[in-house]
Amino acid sequence: MLCAEACPRCGNMEVPYPLSTGDGCGDPRYRVYCNNGVLEFMSAEGFYYRILSINPFASRLVLSPPSIQSNSCYSSDLKLGGIRLDDESPFNISTRNTVMLFNCSDNILLSPLNCSSSSFCRKFEALGVGSGCKGTLCCHYLKDSSMNSHKIRVRVGGCTAYTSIIDVRPDDPAETWNYGIELQWAPPHL
Repeated sequence: MLCAEACPRCGNMEVPYPLSTGDGCGDPRYRVYCNNGVLEFMSAEGFYYRILSINPFASRLVLSPPSIQSNSCYSSDLKLGGIRLDDESPFNISTRNTVMLFNCSDNILLSPLNCSSSSFCRKFEALGVGSGCKGTLCCHYLKDSSMNSHKIRVRVGGCTAYTSIIDVRPDDPAETWNYGIELQWAPPHL
């Protein structure tokens, strides 16, 4: 049932239309979850990512990237292969995301990713974040429209950890980076 009404707040976050936390509000195709006052987005595999912010005017929301286990350099969603959105979902991963991959196999060097000493992932390492990944082969890429816009993939035998920063420029200091996975949604068809 479609309802043009906005859903009630979840904790301190507004839930603007078309996002829906349940029956009677929003559009059910734009499902998000209010779990104990925390607004979350569920991936196609059933992994919950905390929603950090929502911009209804730009049709975007920002998810908290998965945690990286400090002693193993594995993303918390590694068992599920990273984040994947349902292909039929109105959501996709925006082209403003720069994805950093860590603990990669040498096969990644055959890809067009930036695995050089100037890669953003080396600046990330210098911050001391994800210390278990320090010294591993790492690369970054800008998510663009020619790539699959429904997943960021990690796997054993490939790269085992990742994080994402939004709308970053090469000269931005790492301390000012905006961490998150930005999703955008297509407008609802009423």
